[in-house]
Amino acid sequence: MNRNLEQLQQITRRNFLKSAGQFSLGAIAFAALAGRSTAATVASATNPMAPRQPHFAPKAKRVIYLHMSGGPPHLDLFDYKPELVKWNDKPCPDEYLKGKRFAFTSGVPKLMGTPRQFAQYGKAGMWMSDAIPHLQEVADDLCLIKSLNTDQFNHTPAELLLFTGSARAGRPSLGSWVTYGLGTENENLPGFVVLISSGVQPSAGPSAWGSGFLPSVFQGVQCRSKGDPVLYVSNPPGMDRDMRRRTLDVLRDLNEAQEREFGHPETVTRIAQYELAYRMQISVPEVMDISREPRSMLEAYGAEPGNPSFANNCLLARRLVEKGVRFVQLFDWGWDFHGTKENEGITEGLTKKCASMDKPVAALIRDLKQRGLLEDTLIVWGGEFGRTPFREGRTAASKIFGRDHYPDCFSMFLAGAGVKHGLVYGETDELGFSITRDKVQVHDLQATILHLLGFDHEKLIYRSQGRDFRLTDVEGKVVKDILA
Repeated sequence: MNRNLEQLQQITRRNFLKSAGQFSLGAIAFAALAGRSTAATVASATNPMAPRQPHFAPKAKRVIYLHMSGGPPHLDLFDYKPELVKWNDKPCPDEYLKGKRFAFTSGVPKLMGTPRQFAQYGKAGMWMSDAIPHLQEVADDLCLIKSLNTDQFNHTPAELLLFTGSARAGRPSLGSWVTYGLGTENENLPGFVVLISSGVQPSAGPSAWGSGFLPSVFQGVQCRSKGDPVLYVSNPPGMDRDMRRRTLDVLRDLNEAQEREFGHPETVTRIAQYELAYRMQISVPEVMDISREPRSMLEAYGAEPGNPSFANNCLLARRLVEKGVRFVQLFDWGWDFHGTKENEGITEGLTKKCASMDKPVAALIRDLKQRGLLEDTLIVWGGEFGRTPFREGRTAASKIFGRDHYPDCFSMFLAGAGVKHGLVYGETDELGFSITRDKVQVHDLQATILHLLGFDHEKLIYRSQGRDFRLTDVEGKVVKDILA
């Protein structure tokens, strides 16, 4: 092996332009010549998380995404169907079943009207059930979309599609695209933070907040509301902060030497991650300590310091965006209401589950609004799909009511920056089987979120494996009718 020849190959103009990736002069020049705008063209070569400007003036500066993992039963929360109640326990008409596949139902299931009590709230007369009494009080702050649609009916591919734009693993997540495009406002905290409650990760796992083929500095950082906020950030036994600093200085010098020789963008990422972890030793424990909040605020959210919960995570989300974190993603497990167990039933089970979600989400909206943060913070609430208008097949003879997965239509709501308040958008048919007005596909939702952050979703791109990729793939239209 000729070492001198290898070294010469590494410093050729062609090899440099190829290997330096998105941070290379070649990549920047190519993007400029092609008339495209990529976040990397303005990124600092030494700090990939440096703040960057979007394509146009944004309405939202940050996002709090509240994901109810499992698929909330929208027909028992937001999409009231009196006609379905009228036809309760009748065989489902064949026209609604023909050519369809369901996760756990076969044969002819029985229609199931909601057992919940509904009433109208807010100036728009938004239908909401008795399972969410606190959200009823903030109805005028919500933009409720009742016409979401996905093409996936199992949890993992549905969550992957929702968060990465593809039902297959390997693509960057929504939060990663946002931090890739905007960087971070606080160099002492991650730009993208993930908080998990109810003890279980979402079905899509870390892929739901992974960076895919983007540099790994843009992936979500999972924090905890109990114990060390971030695993492996604390110094190991026998190492004090001064020794950690000296160690990082040596590693930085070695990595910078490697970056000068090979120009690989992941080396820049590695340097940035080491330095961020060092700064996080001081900044993260402070921002994650909700015991600093006044008792009245803890009670408003239903939060309890030291007790991991969705309520704690909602309060943490406010503290994080207040400190400049761009994207905060909350995952709450337990919304898969099949009815196979008591806690999965849409009567008592849904009441108990909503009790842990309803109060803190309403408190988060009020809290952000009171602090003047709601006007430039976008809140998104929802699941990966909806539930069927009929009983889940395995529970047909059970006393516990449950519904199967349903991708054709479901409900989500947005609140805050750039969206109309007190709006109900979209409609489904009288039994809840199909969308009759204003369909919003998953890629449309993604395009709209990026638009509110100041991005043309067709221009926020990253070149990988010889082609340009974007979150919305080759689809997606901004839902302009919900924009304020």
